[in-house]
Amino acid sequence: MTPDEQESSSLGLDVEQSLFINGNFVPARDRSTRTAFNPATGKPLATLSNGGVEDIDAAVSAARRAFDTGPWPRMRAAERGRILNKIALSIRANADDLARLECYDVGKPLKQAYGDVEAAARYFEFYGGLADKISGSTVPLADHLLDVVLREPIGVSGQILPFNYPLQNTGRGAAPALAAGCTVVLKPSEEASLTPLRIARIAQQCGLPDGALNVVTGGGAAGSALSSHPDIDQVTFTGSVATGIKVATAAARNIVPSVLELGGKSPFVVFADADFERALPAIMASIFINNAGQTCSAASRLLLQRGPEGDAFLAALIARVKELRMGPGIEDPDIGPVISLAQQEKIIAVLQDAHNAEVTIHAGGNPATASDLLDGYFIEPTIIEVPSNSDRLAQEEVFGPVLTLIRFDTAEQALKIANDTPFGLSSYVWSRNLDQALTLAKGIRAGQVNVNSYDVGTGIEMPFGGFKKSGWGREKGIEGINSYLAVKNVCIGISTDLGDSRDPGTS
Repeated sequence: MTPDEQESSSLGLDVEQSLFINGNFVPARDRSTRTAFNPATGKPLATLSNGGVEDIDAAVSAARRAFDTGPWPRMRAAERGRILNKIALSIRANADDLARLECYDVGKPLKQAYGDVEAAARYFEFYGGLADKISGSTVPLADHLLDVVLREPIGVSGQILPFNYPLQNTGRGAAPALAAGCTVVLKPSEEASLTPLRIARIAQQCGLPDGALNVVTGGGAAGSALSSHPDIDQVTFTGSVATGIKVATAAARNIVPSVLELGGKSPFVVFADADFERALPAIMASIFINNAGQTCSAASRLLLQRGPEGDAFLAALIARVKELRMGPGIEDPDIGPVISLAQQEKIIAVLQDAHNAEVTIHAGGNPATASDLLDGYFIEPTIIEVPSNSDRLAQEEVFGPVLTLIRFDTAEQALKIANDTPFGLSSYVWSRNLDQALTLAKGIRAGQVNVNSYDVGTGIEMPFGGFKKSGWGREKGIEGINSYLAVKNVCIGISTDLGDSRDPGTS
C-alpha cells in the first residue's frame, strides 16, 4: 500500500483511483499518476490515474460507440428516466461516503458536503423525471404537407468540471445529457476528482450501459484533448474565463457547440431600508461560509448605501465575520480551506497588494494568520473597502473568502456600479421598496437576480448561466436539457386527393 493509499485508508475512505472507461476502471495508458491532496492538511489523500490524450481518445471512442450503436439512445425514454431515478436513490443511500469524500477532497465543511450530495441526487431525479417529457411539435404549412419538429439527442457530450463542486457538477451536466439520450465523457478537475469517479461506479451498478458515462481524471492535457476532439458533439465547461476561451475556441474549430459557465464578480446591493436580519446571513453564506468563497456566483462585491444605516450593517457584518470558526471540513466548521497551495498563494498576493493601496481593511486581510493557526490552505475571511469600483479588488475574481466593499448614494449609482464589471453571472438586491428593487433587477445585466433572497439561482429547477464574460448557454432547470438536444425538421408530402371512397356497389 502506497503512503497515499495509507492516508485515505486511515480516513476510512474507499477511493476509486483509476479511470472509468467503457464500464471498467482502468489505469492511464502510460501508467502515470497524480496525487490528490487534502486541502485541510496539505497531506496526500490518494493516488489517481493521470489520464492524457490517449485516454481521452479511448473514452470518446467508447462514448461514440455507445451512442451510435449502443442501447442508451435507443432505450425508451421512460426506462432511461427510471435508471436516472435509481441513480438518485443510490446517491442518497451512499450519502455518508460521498459527503466524506467531497469534504476531504475539496475541503468544504461536512454539512455543505451533505448538501452537495442531496443536490447531486436531485439533478438525477429532476432530469430522470424529465426524460420522457421531451417532445416535438408540428408546423402548419399546407394541406399537402405534414411538418414535424423532432428533438433528438445531440450525441457525445464532453464535460470539463471545476474543483469547487465536483459532486454537484457531475449531476448538473451528466444527468440532463443522459436524460436526453446522449453519452458522456467527463473530465473532473485535477484538484477534485474523487466523487465523480464514485458516481460512475454508482451509475454502473444502477444499470447504466457501458460507455454511456466515462470519467477521465487528469490535468490540462486531458481537458484540451477532450474539448478539441473531433468525435464529440457538444462541450460543457465550468471554470475560469481564460480556460473557457481555450475550450470554446477548440470546440469551434470542429463546429461543436459549447456551454460555458465562467467567472463572476456578483454585486450584493444593500439599500438603507433593507431587512438587515435577512441580508446579513445571506452575504455571510455567499462569500465566506459556502466553500470559503470559492463559488462563481458568490456575492464578492458589497454595494452599501452610504449613511448611518449602512454603517450599522457593516458593523454587524464585521462582528459576525470575526466570530467565524475556521477548520478542517470534516470538523464541520464555519469556513474551511481553499482548494490548494496555489490558490492560497494567489489570494495572499492579492491581500498583500491591498495593503499597499488606498483601501480600508475592516476584517481579516492578514494572509499569514490562518496558516499560523492551522495546517492546510486557509485564508482568513476578509472585508476590504475600496474607494471606487475601478479598483482591482472590485474588478477581478479573487475566488476566496474576500469581500470588496463599495459605497453608493443613489439607486442610479448602485445600478451603474453593479453593471461596471466584465462579468454578469449572479446579483443580489436588498430593499423593502419593491419598486426600487425591481427596477434594479430589470437593469442589472446578469443571468440571475435575487431580490431579498439568496442563492435562489442555485436551485436545480432554475436556469443558471451568465451574461458577458460569465459565459453563454444555460444549465439547470428545463432549459438545461436543451444543450443536449438537436432540432430536426421532417417535412412529409401527403396526397390530399382521397378520390371517391364510396363502395362501387352502392348508389
